[in-house]
Amino acid sequence: MEINLEWYRVFYWTAKTGSLSRAAERLHITQPAVSHTIKQLEGSCGGQLFFRTPKGVRLNAEGEVLFRYIQQAFNFVEIGERAIAEMHSLNRGEINIGASDTLCKHYLLPCLESFHQQYPDIRIRITNRTTPETIALLKEGKIDFGIVSLPASDKQIDFQPSSPIQDCLVGGKKFAALANSPLSLDSIHEYPLLILEPGGSTRNFIDSYAAAYGIKLTPEFELGSIDLLAQFAIRGFGLAFVIRNYVLDELNAGHLVEIPLSPPIPERNVGIATLRGVPLSAASKSFLTLLQSTFHRDE
Repeated sequence: MEINLEWYRVFYWTAKTGSLSRAAERLHITQPAVSHTIKQLEGSCGGQLFFRTPKGVRLNAEGEVLFRYIQQAFNFVEIGERAIAEMHSLNRGEINIGASDTLCKHYLLPCLESFHQQYPDIRIRITNRTTPETIALLKEGKIDFGIVSLPASDKQIDFQPSSPIQDCLVGGKKFAALANSPLSLDSIHEYPLLILEPGGSTRNFIDSYAAAYGIKLTPEFELGSIDLLAQFAIRGFGLAFVIRNYVLDELNAGHLVEIPLSPPIPERNVGIATLRGVPLSAASKSFLTLLQSTFHRDE
């Protein structure tokens, strides 16, 4: 049976007020319209729901039974409205984020800590995936937004550039002499190379950079994170392509040295990926505002 919600709205307020005229005032309709709607509902239910009295109307036994259920339904509607209001005021809600391990540690984590302190009742879920996998999750509706390494493109996704990042080549102390002058990309095959595993946007970017100059990179080791690449390079396994922003501590401490390349690697950006045409929740908007302001302040 198709449910006519307007009938039950009229029934609810007639029962609540005990008066056809007061229900009409509450619903901003005429009293005859209220009376007509009640008759339609009673016809659908197979019998009367109200006693008519000189002072108004009163529920009969059948009406009392129906009212208990309708009142419960309206209570749930009110609870739902309050929950939405609380979500907009950031008193509750959930944010689902996709990001790689590296971006989560070096880009998201400082902001996550600050956001959680301000809004402790907002639940945050993070799915760690590569940029291509993060984009796929976003298109499937499994995350609200993604933090990705640019460049990236997809006709269903909007990419907003955020913090700039710079890829570079580093080595441990045994390769310190290479830091004195630019290393030609043509001669990079003379050294053992450490590169991220295939499939991610950073690996694709480095491969494309080399391919633009006719060079095919052949790694000695393919590892799963920038942190691992840095540790392997520190221990002398070879030269590693890493993101300079994320190994500054190791560079400043002298555990790694940056080896200039000729031609240099272009700068790129961390990006915020959102599904085109799909609005973000208030919690997600607030988090992204904090994220952007944090990194704009740092630059």
